[in-house]
Amino acid sequence: MTHDEVLARIGQEKLVAILRGVPMERVDGVVGALVRGGVRILEFTFDHAEPDCVAGNAAKIRRTAQRFGDQVLVGCGTTLTVQEVEAAHEAGACLVISPNVDLAVIRRTRQLDMVSMPGALTPTEIVAAHQMGADIVKLFPAGELGLGYIKAVRGPLRHIPMSAVGGVKPENVKDYLDAGVCGFGVGGPLVLANAVKSGDDAAIEARARLFTEAIRAWEAER
Repeated sequence: MTHDEVLARIGQEKLVAILRGVPMERVDGVVGALVRGGVRILEFTFDHAEPDCVAGNAAKIRRTAQRFGDQVLVGCGTTLTVQEVEAAHEAGACLVISPNVDLAVIRRTRQLDMVSMPGALTPTEIVAAHQMGADIVKLFPAGELGLGYIKAVRGPLRHIPMSAVGGVKPENVKDYLDAGVCGFGVGGPLVLANAVKSGDDAAIEARARLFTEAIRAWEAER
């Protein structure tokens, strides 16, 4: 898919599932559960505490892109370096998500025709990321900022597409979308750590369905 097609798909789906700490042997089961629950966009995060996180995360991206590429868009998360952008691109990722604003990461992402979603906190950071070429600015940590902050920032900066990461649950999906974000990323509340560890894919599928049904319900009210 082209950059614009991926961006349009993100706007359509709204939900990005964050897969953090999912071991390789559980990737197929977890991804399959998310897909059955209606999730279509995935973010595999780089764990910089691990000695070979670039190769390890790239392997998960490659496996998922090869096995589920006709059903999902695959991205990388916690992306801090150009090396990680390039490794993810080579593995089949089409979306780069970061917790921070880094010009080199944003520039290389766009050069490779991938969608750029850096994380920002303040209005200054949000505008800077947008001017650097970010497609969507990730408000992080959204749960700590609160809905009031998101609404306040969206006031003067509503021309900049923003997503939210942190604090999103099925029960407040409507509140975040009403606040003006174009979507959100969800980790632990969706990709349940206990279910990943125990192999309870049914629990992950059920949780995914709660999120996707909440999004569709919000759309139906529009």
